Amino acid sequence: MKYGFGIDLGGTTVKIAYFDENGTMLDKWEIPTVTENAGAQILPDIAASIKGYLEKNSIDSAAILGLGIGVPGPVNSKGVVNKCINLGWGVFNIAEELSSLTGFPVKAGNDANVAAMGEFWKGGGQGCENMVFTTLGTGVGGGIVVEGRLLHGAHGSGAEIGHLVLNREETVRCNCGKYGCVEQYCSATGVVRLAKLRLQKDDAPSALRSIENLVCKDVFDAGKAGDKVALEILEQVYAYLGEYLANVCNVVNPEKVVIGGGVSKAGSMLLEGMAPWFHKYVFHAAGNVEFALASLGNDAGAYGAFKLALDAFGA
Repeated sequence: MKYGFGIDLGGTTVKIAYFDENGTMLDKWEIPTVTENAGAQILPDIAASIKGYLEKNSIDSAAILGLGIGVPGPVNSKGVVNKCINLGWGVFNIAEELSSLTGFPVKAGNDANVAAMGEFWKGGGQGCENMVFTTLGTGVGGGIVVEGRLLHGAHGSGAEIGHLVLNREETVRCNCGKYGCVEQYCSATGVVRLAKLRLQKDDAPSALRSIENLVCKDVFDAGKAGDKVALEILEQVYAYLGEYLANVCNVVNPEKVVIGGGVSKAGSMLLEGMAPWFHKYVFHAAGNVEFALASLGNDAGAYGAFKLALDAFGA
C-alpha cells in the first residue's frame, strides 16, 4: 500500500491530510499560513510539518507516492503559480520548489479546481464524467471536470466562472477589478449586498430591517419565514444564479452541477428557487443536469489535492 498527502493552502491556514492510495483519509491537521515576507516561510513550514509527521509516526518515506497541493491563485499544468496576491507570491514553480523541500514529487493546482476534483472523486460529483463545481462563499469560485479530467486552461485560470459578467450596467467594482461579475450577486457577500440595496429602495416592512449586522443566512431564514422583502431579494439571487449556471452548462454540458460554499447550506430552498431560472436560460440539449450539494465540506481541497498526486504518481 502506498500513501500520500493532500494539501489545501489557504490565506489563514494550511490544511494537510494523509491518505492511502484508495483515497481513505487517515489523518488531518492544520498549520498557520505565515504570509509575512512575501510568503517566504509557507512552503518550508509545509515541508517541516510533513517531515515531522512522518518521523513522529515512523512512516518510511519509500511508502509515500507524492504530494498534491491546492493554491489560491492560477496554477498551470506544470505547477507554475501565476501570482497569489493574498500570499504575496509572484510567478514561480511551486511543484518544483515543494518537491525539493520534501524530497517527494508534487502536483499543484488552483484551490477551487482542486476542490472540484475532490467532490468529483469522493463527494457530490461521484458517478459522472463531466461536472461543474461552484463554490458560493465569500466569493464565487469553481472548477470544471471534462471527461474525467480537470480543466486547467493555458495559464492556470480555467474555470474562473465566478467572474463571468451578469450585469453590464453595474457601477460597483468587483474584487477582480471588473464590473457585474457573478461574485457580486451569488456569493454570501453578494446576497447581503442585494439585500441592503433592496432595503434602501423603500420602507416596506421586513424583519431584515431589525438586524444590525446582516449576513446571508438571515436573508434565507427570513425568506423561509415568509418575509416578502426577503423573498423578493432571494428571487433576484435565484435569477442571477440560474442564468450563471445556465451559461456555464451551455458551454460544458455536464451531467452534474455540484454547489458548495456557505450559501449552499440553504440546501433545497436554493436549488428549487434557482431551477426555473436555470431552465429559462439553458440551451435545451444542455438542460438535463442533476444538481447536487457538495458533501466534503472543508475537506474537498485535501481530497482533490491528493487525487492530483495519485493520478500523477500512483501505480
